[in-house]
Amino acid sequence: MQHHMNSTVVITHKPESILQYANPLHMARNLWSHRDLLRQFTQREVLGRYKGSYLGILWSFLTPFLMLAVYTFVFSVVFRARWGNSPSESRVEFALTLFCGLIAFNVFSECVSRAPGLIVGNPNYVKKVVFPLEILPVSVLGAALIQSLINLVIVVVGILILMRTFSWTLVYLPLAYLPLVGLCLGSGWFLASLGVFIRDIGYVVGVAVQVLFFMTPIFYPISAVPPFFQLVLRLNPLSAVVEDFRRVMMWGQPPDWPWWGAATIVSVLVMVAGYAWFMKLKRAFADVV
Repeated sequence: MQHHMNSTVVITHKPESILQYANPLHMARNLWSHRDLLRQFTQREVLGRYKGSYLGILWSFLTPFLMLAVYTFVFSVVFRARWGNSPSESRVEFALTLFCGLIAFNVFSECVSRAPGLIVGNPNYVKKVVFPLEILPVSVLGAALIQSLINLVIVVVGILILMRTFSWTLVYLPLAYLPLVGLCLGSGWFLASLGVFIRDIGYVVGVAVQVLFFMTPIFYPISAVPPFFQLVLRLNPLSAVVEDFRRVMMWGQPPDWPWWGAATIVSVLVMVAGYAWFMKLKRAFADVV
């Protein structure tokens, strides 16, 4: 009488180290491999924003127009604010300059405000072992960038019609976007993973975004604040982004290269660190959600 014993071989995968995730090539390859899924989710984000409304995607154009009108009235009529670039600066010029900075900040605000609830708000994706959760913050950024491009088209049309001018420095716009994209992705991944374990983080982020809104030179030039506070404002990478948006769109100047370089380096470090943090914690999401 023979006994046959079935032996089970267990293959254990060594978890990838955080240093491996911190490799930018690893991140780029991973996101590129999920590009079709990423495109679908970005499209869903864009269309879902105005789903069920009568005007639908038209709100993407109407909202910037309304906000531009409100900011023009409040800051150039009520507060009589000026950038001081030229003695003949009009209210329209002030409003368009202000709006350039606001467009850049709104991309960041949208990404970090949505991030804490991204994973906990999609528990069905967390339970799927094969679903790449890391694409969720990227799709939110994609939708925010599309909205920002619509806003930029409105600003460019406004510059052409109202100021009768056009600057070749618009070719620098992709470079102005570069540090913004890195900051949004890194912060998005970090806050999305943190939101799984600390549910109150969304409230903290809401307050932080409000503080950052006034600590970024959107409604005023950096030169308008005392020298010490100028340095403090410069330490905020969004300051360089906002300034460069205005430089290339309104003032016909290239980016401020030293500050652009510093902001880009910081944003790349934030992006890589945020991705590595997210990927390392991803395995624990299913236990908590």
